[in-house]
Amino acid sequence: MMAAFRRGRTYLFFAALLVWALHMANAPAAAQAEKYPKTIVFMTDFGVVDDSVALCKGVMYSIMPEVRIVDLTHQVTPFSILDGARFLYGATPYFPAGTVFVVVVDPTVGSTRKAIVAKSKRGQFFVLPDNGLLTLVEQRDGIEAVREITNPDWMIGSKLSSTFHGRDIFSPAGAHAARGDDWTKVGPEMPVASLVRLDLKAPHMDESGMSAEVIATDGPFGNLVTNLSAEDFLKLGYQRGEEVPVKIGDKEMKLKFVKTFSDVPLNQPLIYIDSRGRFAMAVNQNSFAAIYGVKPPVELFIPRAGK
Repeated sequence: MMAAFRRGRTYLFFAALLVWALHMANAPAAAQAEKYPKTIVFMTDFGVVDDSVALCKGVMYSIMPEVRIVDLTHQVTPFSILDGARFLYGATPYFPAGTVFVVVVDPTVGSTRKAIVAKSKRGQFFVLPDNGLLTLVEQRDGIEAVREITNPDWMIGSKLSSTFHGRDIFSPAGAHAARGDDWTKVGPEMPVASLVRLDLKAPHMDESGMSAEVIATDGPFGNLVTNLSAEDFLKLGYQRGEEVPVKIGDKEMKLKFVKTFSDVPLNQPLIYIDSRGRFAMAVNQNSFAAIYGVKPPVELFIPRAGK
């Protein structure tokens, strides 16, 4: 009898130990989930002079008071879909799956362009106009599915404004998605192939060198942002410390390839690899774009080393 009792206690002990071990194994996952609260990353070209951004946030908080809203930027160059696309491309790798990106750069608001929710293959959601904003993210991450926003339950107001879809469509749809509502209810599915895409020229290398493009300037600093990756640039055979001949539009110059801005004297131009892993040009503590009169988009050519 006592032996059976001891065996029973031993069994209960190991059963409890197993339950505890399973709980501890799942603890990191639970902690990970708590580490990332429901998040909306919000980006527009509205600026912050008026109340537009605050009104959109008010809509989001009304639907989901506990949501965390991260402002990516509201200073996108007005009407620049390309700038919105590149900022989105640069930001998404730093946010976890499940993040909802609400993007309103919408120069054709109120037209026949579609308002959509898209899910990337990284598990992130994008609530935005179908105007090319997803081009760069799709190229890198892939898009799993897309739906048009047509369900009035995912919008606000009995009469939608024809000029403020950021408030009336994108903000409420983003909040519903962040809250975990079934995003397939937002409206009909669209073929991924039907997405509007920006017509971007990919860098091209031949025997003479690399043809690429200056696509933007880096905020207030005037550094030149290109579509050329560091990996492709290095295929040309240049090393840090060397001078690299470049042609920007009709301007030809030689620039030193360095690690950081202070590796050249003040007001001197340079080539560097920017924080997003792209070939870039700058002037130490000055504006390359202003000094050399560069206004993107501009063609860029770099010959192979030794040519």
